[in-house]
Amino acid sequence: MKGTQIMIGKDEHQKAFFSGLSFFMDLINKELSKKYLPEPLGNHIKVLGGYAFKSSEYKSQGIPVIRISDFQQEKIDLSNVQYYQESEEYDKYELFEGDIIIALTGGTIGKLGIVQKGLGKLYLNQRVGKFSVLHPKEFYDKYVYWIARGVQEKVKGFGYGGAQPNISGSQIEEIRFPIPDKKTQERIVAFLEDLKNNEIKEKEYFYEETENKIKRLLKIIGGILISQNLQKDNIDYISKLRQAILQGAVQGKLVPQSLNDEPASELIKKIKKEKEKLIKEGKIRKEKNLVPINEEEIPYELPKGWEWCRLREVCERIHYGYTASAVHNNNGIRLLRITDIQNDKVNWLSVPSCQIKDSEVDKYLLNENDILIARTGGTIGKTYLIKNLNVKSIFASYLIRAVPLKKINPEYIKFFFSSTLYWEQLFEKSMGTGQPNVNGVALSNLKFPLPPLAEQKHIVEKVDKLMHYCDELEKQVGENQGNSEKLMGAVLRESFEK
Repeated sequence: MKGTQIMIGKDEHQKAFFSGLSFFMDLINKELSKKYLPEPLGNHIKVLGGYAFKSSEYKSQGIPVIRISDFQQEKIDLSNVQYYQESEEYDKYELFEGDIIIALTGGTIGKLGIVQKGLGKLYLNQRVGKFSVLHPKEFYDKYVYWIARGVQEKVKGFGYGGAQPNISGSQIEEIRFPIPDKKTQERIVAFLEDLKNNEIKEKEYFYEETENKIKRLLKIIGGILISQNLQKDNIDYISKLRQAILQGAVQGKLVPQSLNDEPASELIKKIKKEKEKLIKEGKIRKEKNLVPINEEEIPYELPKGWEWCRLREVCERIHYGYTASAVHNNNGIRLLRITDIQNDKVNWLSVPSCQIKDSEVDKYLLNENDILIARTGGTIGKTYLIKNLNVKSIFASYLIRAVPLKKINPEYIKFFFSSTLYWEQLFEKSMGTGQPNVNGVALSNLKFPLPPLAEQKHIVEKVDKLMHYCDELEKQVGENQGNSEKLMGAVLRESFEK
C-alpha cells in the first residue's frame, strides 16, 4: 500500500529529491552513528585515481578516455570523448559497467558518474576517482552509490577556498562513515528509491523518526520548486521559509525539550501570583475570568512541559490606544500610528506629535517590550515589538497594546504574532465585512502555546539564528545561485535538527 505522495509532477519531484539528497544522507548517517561507529571510508572502499593520459597522444579512434567533462547528470557521454591507443599497461585504469566515478578537481568537483551498460572498454583519466569496494560481500550492491552521494557534498566542501578546488582519493578515504549491516543497507536503499520514485509505503523502512524528517524536508523542497514553477520570485520563497520557521517555533519543533526545565504549568501558577500582586498594587484592574480551553479547541499537540493558555494570561493588559490628532511639529509627546510602522521598523524622527493631558500620559505611554497590534483595515493583525525606545511616545487608537508579563519572553510572544497559528485565529475572529477589524476581547482569547521559560529563551536564540540565514539568503538573490542554495540548505538543516 502506498503512503501519502507529494503532489508535484514527476520531474519536479525528482528534482526536489536530488536537491535535498545530501541533507537526507546526513540525517541517515547521523542516525546510523548511534549504532555503528563511524570509521574511515578507506577501511571499506578505496578511491582509485585515473592515469595521466597525454593530450598530445590522443587518437581519432581507440579506447575512450573518460575525463571530467565526459560525464553529466551521472551518465557517461561519449559525444566529445578523446581516444587513446589500447595497451595492457592501462588495463588497471579500465572502467566497467556500474563503476561509480567522481570529479576530484575544478568547478564541478564532487560530480558523480555511473558507467552505463553497453559502452565497451573505457579508460579513466587523471583527476577522476573510481570507488573500489575492498570486500564486496559487505555491501548490498546499490548501497555503494548512496555512500558516494553522502561523500559528494563533503568533497565539494573540501574544495572551497582555492582558485582551483582539488581533493585526492586518500582525502576522501579519510572521511568517516557509519557502515551498517547488509540488511540495514538494503532497507535504506529501498527507502531512498521509493522516496525518489514517489512510492513511499506506509511502513517503517529502517528508522521511522529519521524517515519522517526526510519526508518533511522533501515536502519543503518540493514546495519551493512548485513556487518556482509558478514563477514566484525568491523573496517569496524566503518569506514562506520564515513562516515555516515561526510556526515550528510555536509548535516546539525547533529546539529539544529538557526534562530539567520547569514546566509551563508551574510558570502559569507564578504568572497568576504576579497578576494578583499587580492587582493589589493597583497597577492593573481585575478582569473577568477567561473561558478555559477545551479539548476540541486545541489546534495541535504540544511537547511535554508546554501548556495551552489564553493570550491575556501572559499579558499585564491588552488595551486600545489614544484618540488624538497628529501634529507634525515634532514637539511634545509623539503619537505612533499604524502608518509609522513599516517593514517591522519605525523611523521615530518622522513620527508626529500630539496633544494629551498629563493625567492620561501614563496609561498610553509606550515602554520597552510592549507589543502593538493593528486592529483594522488592510494592515489588520500587523504587530510591532518596541525595542531600543529613546523617545517619549504614546500609541494611536487604531492600535492595540499587549504588555507581556515580566515572566514571559516578549520576543517569543512576537514570534507567536507572526505564526500561522496566530493568523488563522485572527482571521477567524475578525469582525466587520466592509472594514475588517479585531478587538481586544478577541485578542485576549487567542489560544497561546506556552513553553517553559528556559525553552522560550532557546527558541528565541534559534529563530534569531535562522532569520539571520534568511537575511543572508535575501542578499544573495540574483547574485550567486550556488551560495543561495547553500544558505537554503543551512536553514533547512537548522529548522528540523534537534
